[in-house]
Amino acid sequence: MNSVAWLLMLLPLALWSQSALKTEADSLFKLGNYSKVIGLYQDVQLEKQDHETLALSYQAIGNYDLAMSHYDLALEAEQGNLNLKYQNAKLLASLKRYDRAKALYQELIAKDSLNPNFYFEMGKLLEQSKDSLAINFYNKTYNLDPTHQKAIFKIARHKLVKRKHSESLEYIDKGLSYYANNVELISLKAQNLYWLEDYEKAIFWFEKLIALGEKSEMIYEKLSISQAENFNYEKAIEYRKKCLQYDPTNADALHAVAIYYDYLQNFEKAEEYLLMSLALKDVPLSQEYQKLGVIYNRQKKYAQAIEAFQKALKEDPENMSADFFMAMSKDQYYEDIDARIKVFEDLGKKYKDSPFAQIASNRIKELKEEKFKEQD
Repeated sequence: MNSVAWLLMLLPLALWSQSALKTEADSLFKLGNYSKVIGLYQDVQLEKQDHETLALSYQAIGNYDLAMSHYDLALEAEQGNLNLKYQNAKLLASLKRYDRAKALYQELIAKDSLNPNFYFEMGKLLEQSKDSLAINFYNKTYNLDPTHQKAIFKIARHKLVKRKHSESLEYIDKGLSYYANNVELISLKAQNLYWLEDYEKAIFWFEKLIALGEKSEMIYEKLSISQAENFNYEKAIEYRKKCLQYDPTNADALHAVAIYYDYLQNFEKAEEYLLMSLALKDVPLSQEYQKLGVIYNRQKKYAQAIEAFQKALKEDPENMSADFFMAMSKDQYYEDIDARIKVFEDLGKKYKDSPFAQIASNRIKELKEEKFKEQD
């Protein structure tokens, strides 16, 4: 048998082998076994369609250089393949090769100007490269497809940032009418209502996020503030403590819990959280120490209150309120009437041109009358 005959006999076998290879590769690719797909194509003659499979496989396992090489080879063979260009453009954008990606998206839009996702991906590319024209492409996406959830989110978020709350809410409500459990849109709705100070409605939408499994420090913080604005301090404390699970050293969160406990007249807890807050803060603390002194006063812990007001004055010697509160604490703490009178005499001299001078004068008069009665 001559060589030509042998070749003719082997040709169907080769074609069958190539077909079997392709079938097995497709099956492995669908199952996500990309490394085995790549292994199958080692040491075989590649056809043009194989480069697309290899590009996608290398991309899936994170070998982007080889993925790009196979995209280039695939596009050489199939210049009109829009899906290839689309996948290649998305990879280029993710690798921040913006110019090449932008050129491919422009080609895609020129070929199919009614495809909303081409505009959306171009918008994402421009947003990544800090180009303000991105919103125009999101709007174009929405105009072509008013149900496009991702475009609606981008537009609504843009409106929120611009403080155009009513417009943002309009887009959000349209999006939620198509997909009621879109957590990104629900989050934007809650934030819009929060900034509009519609706290009762904001609470509803933030709690809906939690019910859908979305939990974050931001959600709990905004919920805590919203509950406090509605005078529900127990809930405000509950949610702010959840914030502290994310960052136990958040001095502002600890301070907020202290304030809410103070509103509930749970002064021991207010003291506990305020002390924790003070221990963490590295800023001027005059007001914080003053607040601690007031909390001590409410518990009739006058010695601790005096110490706290002294610390407040050390932080800010011009803090007249701390000086006044300290005088009131000493008035309660000192037993000797003359010592108490001297406290208010010193206060009146120190702040002779302020309203505290008259208060001090009135208190001196009361104490002297009290002393006269005791002597009588």
